Amino acid sequence: MGRKEDNIKKATEVMHILPQIRNLCIAAHIDHGKTTLSDNLIAGAGMMSSDLAGSARVLDFDEQEAARGITINAASASMVHAVDGTDYLINLIDTPGHVDFGGDVTRAMRAVDGCFILACAVEGPMPQTETVVRQALKEKVKPVLFINKVDRLINELQVTPEDMMERFKGTITKVNKLIKQFAPEEFKKSWQVSVGDGTVAFGSAYHNWGITVPYMAKSGISFTDIFKYCNDENQMELAEKAPVHEVLLDMAVSKLPGPVEAQPYRVPNIWTGDLESDIAKSMMACDPEAELAMMITKIWMDPHAGEVAVGRIYSGAIAQGETVYAIGAAKPERVQQVSMMVGGDRITVPKVVAGNIAALTGIRSAAAGLTLSHDKDFTPFEAIRHYSDPVVTVAVEPKSMKDLPKFVDALRSLAKADASLQVTTNQETGEALLAGMGELHLEITVYRIEEEQNIKVKVSPPIVVYREGIEGNNHGRSFEGKSPNRHNRFYFEVEALSTEVIEALRSGDLGSGTIRTSDGKETGNKFGAVGMDKDLMRKIYAINGTNVLVNDTKGIQGLHETRELIIEAFNEVCTKGPIADEPVQGMFVRLVDAKLHEDAIHRGPAQTIPAVRNGIKGAMMRARTVILEPMQKAFVSVPNDWLGQVTREVTNRRGIIEDMPSEGEVTTVVGVLPIAETFGFSNDIRAASQGRAVWNTENLGFEPLPQMLFDKVVGSIRTRKGLKPEPNPESYYSD
Repeated sequence: MGRKEDNIKKATEVMHILPQIRNLCIAAHIDHGKTTLSDNLIAGAGMMSSDLAGSARVLDFDEQEAARGITINAASASMVHAVDGTDYLINLIDTPGHVDFGGDVTRAMRAVDGCFILACAVEGPMPQTETVVRQALKEKVKPVLFINKVDRLINELQVTPEDMMERFKGTITKVNKLIKQFAPEEFKKSWQVSVGDGTVAFGSAYHNWGITVPYMAKSGISFTDIFKYCNDENQMELAEKAPVHEVLLDMAVSKLPGPVEAQPYRVPNIWTGDLESDIAKSMMACDPEAELAMMITKIWMDPHAGEVAVGRIYSGAIAQGETVYAIGAAKPERVQQVSMMVGGDRITVPKVVAGNIAALTGIRSAAAGLTLSHDKDFTPFEAIRHYSDPVVTVAVEPKSMKDLPKFVDALRSLAKADASLQVTTNQETGEALLAGMGELHLEITVYRIEEEQNIKVKVSPPIVVYREGIEGNNHGRSFEGKSPNRHNRFYFEVEALSTEVIEALRSGDLGSGTIRTSDGKETGNKFGAVGMDKDLMRKIYAINGTNVLVNDTKGIQGLHETRELIIEAFNEVCTKGPIADEPVQGMFVRLVDAKLHEDAIHRGPAQTIPAVRNGIKGAMMRARTVILEPMQKAFVSVPNDWLGQVTREVTNRRGIIEDMPSEGEVTTVVGVLPIAETFGFSNDIRAASQGRAVWNTENLGFEPLPQMLFDKVVGSIRTRKGLKPEPNPESYYSD
């Protein structure tokens, strides 16, 4: 039996011994070496040839990933590692660092209990490092730190040992500052990383070596030895004495929690059901004999088996041939195959128990973020929150109409697999609008339709998704929306919500959707905690994204009967604002008065919905509506000789340069750019620096559009949507 087969056999045995399981991911800024490190861990555990590690990129089994040298999918792999004669099963998920694929990172964090944060020794923690640390800590995932590319410090930058220590100290301090800022209260201190207690490792994933203080004690290697090996170009020997997989997997086993230890504090954080119930206790105890509770974190397409759903089991077990419910779907479905993941391989097993990550086929209604259980009334896990909204859209349609059914199927699969992709389809023309996190995200999605599904498509140039918001308010000048039959009138006031409230809404702390009357008191108290009038907020009707609707009327007869219709009209306005039919954000709507016909037949949907819709839109126009455009922060590192060309590229695109720190021969240009101006930016930056610039971006949210561009942008959006070029406030007044 080969080493790989032996490991697969061990893995299937160890997965039943819960204290010997670790679920972890590797997360970092783009290009800091995550996938190279994953390869070395897998090779070290005997799952692939060690000669190929770092270049084979086992977890980049997608052709586009290998071609672009970046990770797009969060792949997963299981491996066995022995510490002091005990075998441990380590389920590893590799995550993308590119800002366009942040949704995958958020989902991967839900499946794991521990996380290797990677930081490059030369660049230190970068913007995306901060994002992934924040995502990990929000999911109560314990971080440890690996400082990668140490060989570059010694060989390229020629630093002294003292200087190297200073750099390490700076990186550790920055990461600890992030942990202190974002960790849950009870872990702010205990999760701090330090060299002394072995929660910080150093090394080179590319050259396959790593070191921690506990491993130094075990192997007798000192920092001086490391310096010498790197200086003497003898990193191969160092990799034999301190192999990175040995050092980091030891660290994972000893410093990161297993499911038995982590689920008691993670389950209350991600599950909203009754924590005193039997199932809650079973999940917190990670009980393999209890009711099944599994959260799907990823869907990927296997050319032979179709859709494969990968997820974490929090209690119970899932076996081949069983019938399970995807909570929210109408009917139960049969599990065709249960497997464990090893890079691109799926190893079929009869069943997988709590505490593990499993891959299933046959569950057609599964989607990223859904809960599976045998009990159709099971309370699902909390929805996964994404930190960014889709900001770029392309229209896609099949070149040949005969491909239309296949095309619609492919889109359905893509939307299920990637929750940060929004797909809307026109059933008649077959045209689909894909909204994603950036140009690259959409390029990859189109590539998947063409190459993986073999459907040739036509793609429109990318379009930016703007938002509409409120700048002022119409207090004391409520706007009247009349129903077409003139028998019903609704009066609205609107204003902008504070940044603090918007952040709380975005993180899901205040709830979402239609709020039941019985939950009004609790919701009011939550809004009170972020500075709003809690008595007013107890009369809340609905939350849509970052918009809130409150009924601030007193004693109006029959109003409760039109409640659902008022909410429906409010939701329509949130999707299409009055200026350009773009989504609305950050708006507080108060229904301040209403006059209703006493006969219910005269206040049905055809009367109430237009009246409320026009009332809210008119109030927005009166309060002054603004267009908000999505912004991006760009970091371009470039040799000083090409600095002028790069700054010109940034400023020519309405960019504002915020900082230009330099280190030796290289300067980093830090600027803020509107996403509308970033199309083709990567090609232009390459041309301007003759390919020498390294750059990356992060999404920054939305800023008001400059007034001088308002008419031009609104006109072009409205024309594109087939509307009259100028918004007409008068259209919301009924005669």
